[in-house]
Amino acid sequence: MSDPSLAERADAVLPPTASRVTRLGITRAEGSYVWSETGRRYLDLTCGVGVTNVGHNHPGVMSRVREQLDSLVHAGHNVSYYPSYVELAERLVAAVPGRYRAYFSNSGAEAVESALKMCMRATGRGGLIAFRRGFHGRTLGTTSLSTSSAKYRIGYGEALPSVQHLPFPYAFRSGRTEAEEVRECLRAFDEHLQLVTDPSQVAAVVVEPVQGEGGYLPAPVEFLRELARRCSELDIPLVLDEIQTGFGRTGRLFAYEHYGITPDVLVLAKGIANGMPLSAVVAREDLMLEWPPGAHGGTYGGNPVSCAAALAVLDLLDEPLLARARQVGDRLLEELRTILEAYPGVVDVRGTGLMIGVEFLDGSGVPDHETVALLRAHAESEGLLLLPCGPDRNVIRLIPPLTVSDDELAFALSVFRSGVESVLASDISARF
Repeated sequence: MSDPSLAERADAVLPPTASRVTRLGITRAEGSYVWSETGRRYLDLTCGVGVTNVGHNHPGVMSRVREQLDSLVHAGHNVSYYPSYVELAERLVAAVPGRYRAYFSNSGAEAVESALKMCMRATGRGGLIAFRRGFHGRTLGTTSLSTSSAKYRIGYGEALPSVQHLPFPYAFRSGRTEAEEVRECLRAFDEHLQLVTDPSQVAAVVVEPVQGEGGYLPAPVEFLRELARRCSELDIPLVLDEIQTGFGRTGRLFAYEHYGITPDVLVLAKGIANGMPLSAVVAREDLMLEWPPGAHGGTYGGNPVSCAAALAVLDLLDEPLLARARQVGDRLLEELRTILEAYPGVVDVRGTGLMIGVEFLDGSGVPDHETVALLRAHAESEGLLLLPCGPDRNVIRLIPPLTVSDDELAFALSVFRSGVESVLASDISARF
């Protein structure tokens, strides 16, 4: 009798909430690949959900981690200072124009919670504005902000009842042009602050430059620029959640650089340390200085080893690598659109850099999660890992490492094409 698989062992000890997209047990990873417990190799276009931006086990990151392990594993940032913590803060602050300060924690949700507490304390206000289909975490506070799926909120009540959710541009599903959609969303924002919540009561406006779990929806340039202008004029801190978009994912170090704006508060995680647990809040100095000693904290935030990994990541994210991410992303968008051009009105291919989503609707315009599930399963059977996203799980997201090779992308596109041909072409007559 064979030994039970990792999935079978997990079934006996983990709760249902710890669900997985696959039943794979992964035991090794390197570059763009992971290996299962059976020894099979998979091209990983999930990057651990957008984390390993410079590839799994990058030698530059691993050597820095090993060096740090030999000198200091933990000291406690609320006990003493240590080099990797201070150096990382210096480098992140220097990466944003203006006077900023940095605070570290362990996860994206923790960082969002930190940003909210800091904004509330600095402004003396309690109101918060977020956007529909946004995702900011699954703690009680961040769940109150998140509306990418109702299941994240069921049974928890309203931990933060002062959160208001406003529309985020989504022209593909609204039937409007992008310009019309932007005008409508800005009108809703203005009307809300005129009729529902006075600006003097709003501690922060929280938005993702590209909605992640909500469907890989890039914010139109005009929308984010106008939102930033309004927040500045109304003296409301604008919090950019760059947990998934930061550290080169969109072809810039941070996604806000595409928009010609500067955030009041920048929330970072995922790609920051290439798999080590770390997150950061980088915020205007005047806001941070209103956050007094003891107002927030945590034992493990800014762990020396995680900070060392993040410093290695920053060393690797030079302009040639970022430029290649932009170029490869543009080429990937073009190739995907070519593959899917036979299905007009059913598919939307969108993205920025190497953060790309492909949305599927059926012939009547209903979100088609079944096709996405079949395409993902086909890809896995062929040795390619993909993830779904969107409220209806009808979007396939492609998030390869920035270091992905041309040959690896060619393989991924070949598998995707064969999946489209077997899944979509077989029932095209039923779609139109």
